[in-house]
Amino acid sequence: MPSEKILKQKKEQVQSLAEKIKNSKIVIFTEYRGITVEEDAKLRSELRKENNECMVVKNSTISYAAKEAGIEGLDAILEGPTAVIIGNEDQVAPARILNGYAKDHDFYKFKAGIMDGKVVDANEIKKLANLPSKETLQSMLASALIGNIRNLAVVLNQVREKQEA
Repeated sequence: MPSEKILKQKKEQVQSLAEKIKNSKIVIFTEYRGITVEEDAKLRSELRKENNECMVVKNSTISYAAKEAGIEGLDAILEGPTAVIIGNEDQVAPARILNGYAKDHDFYKFKAGIMDGKVVDANEIKKLANLPSKETLQSMLASALIGNIRNLAVVLNQVREKQEA
């Protein structure tokens, strides 16, 4: 039987992960097998640049934390080593980073994810990863707005010229 101290530590770990799951924009679960220490450090560094966290946690801890966060349906993917990636600011950035890594490393696989309090499968994560970055979308929106404003100015100028004539 584990000691009180160990039980307390495990409970705190579950509560901490549950809070991170609740407060995240996205949680991604990946297969954590075959990655070297050097590759892992590089991947974690890239994730941290975008304010994401990466941790390897026991599957039982993930299961308890998910249930505490009100998430059901993860037990089927909680087999083998699992990495948990917490996206704190953006849903697309961590998915894009991990997808880029997975393209170069066949062994790296998505298991599932959590978005908006719901479990999503690996295919949904891959679709999300292929979306343009937030900055690209903002640039596209700004270009569209500028184009529309320019067209409006041309039309208003034509109306003004017609009225003057």
